[in-house]
Amino acid sequence: MGQMFAQIQTNYDTLSVNKIKQIISYTGNQNSPLILFLHGGPGSSRMRQAESFTNKLKDHFLVVQWDQRDAGKTLALNKSDVPITLELMESDTYEVIKLLQKKFNKKKIYLAGESWGTVLGFKMAQKHPEILNAYLTFSSVINQTESEKILLDKLKAYFKEKGNITAEKELNTVKIPFENSDQIYYSRKWMFDYDGQPLPDKDTLAIKEYLKTWSDTWMPTWNQAIQQNLFKELPKVKCPVYFFIGKKDLQTNFTIAEKYYARLKAPKKNIFEFEDAGHSVLIEKSEEVQKIIIEQILNGD
Repeated sequence: MGQMFAQIQTNYDTLSVNKIKQIISYTGNQNSPLILFLHGGPGSSRMRQAESFTNKLKDHFLVVQWDQRDAGKTLALNKSDVPITLELMESDTYEVIKLLQKKFNKKKIYLAGESWGTVLGFKMAQKHPEILNAYLTFSSVINQTESEKILLDKLKAYFKEKGNITAEKELNTVKIPFENSDQIYYSRKWMFDYDGQPLPDKDTLAIKEYLKTWSDTWMPTWNQAIQQNLFKELPKVKCPVYFFIGKKDLQTNFTIAEKYYARLKAPKKNIFEFEDAGHSVLIEKSEEVQKIIIEQILNGD
């Protein structure tokens, strides 16, 4: 949408993707390798926070953020004109990559997925490895049904031992996969409490309202995603894969990611673990993560 005058400038563009307008931002040198970030959620834009985890990367990459359908700037511009499915989001991702390849004249790109974004990222690694220099997966969704069950059992046992009757009662209403927004709320409420970061009582209503709105759009798609089991469905890929794991991540359980990494066959792979990081390892360890991407992935081991 405007000529790049300096590497630090952030540009925005509107792409036509599967019949709706979708927003990207890009910064860095257009002659550098391109890295596209797939944000989490689903429905949670990272565009406003991008500087915090790409401030070093943009000296070495053309860094692209994309606000997916019904998220961030794309949602502000237009809502999805059809019900959202996993297949549609996968199609959007591939179309965006193809448009970026054409726009910036790139044969291949680096792809980074975070949380929900890893669902889409693994789809690209599975079906279109020829267009990826490498796939970087943060807080990976691999067998999320199992991950949610592990979390629920851990929370129930912990709060039973603590004698917290309210927690026991609320957690006993939770089913996996989630049936409604209240079940998501109770699972995450007590996860944060277990983690020493209890949700403020004053925010309860606002959080519940947000989750209700989120569920109306995203629950079917999310439940599609969590029924996947990459141990069975994706035992090997044909592009390099790099895992970034927070060893305190209970939301996408880190032990599942470790086991999957050990089994996954790839032409090249590596795993980077952070002892004191949780689900948001991309943000929590942004300096270390960027150093690894530049020195070990871009420039080789």
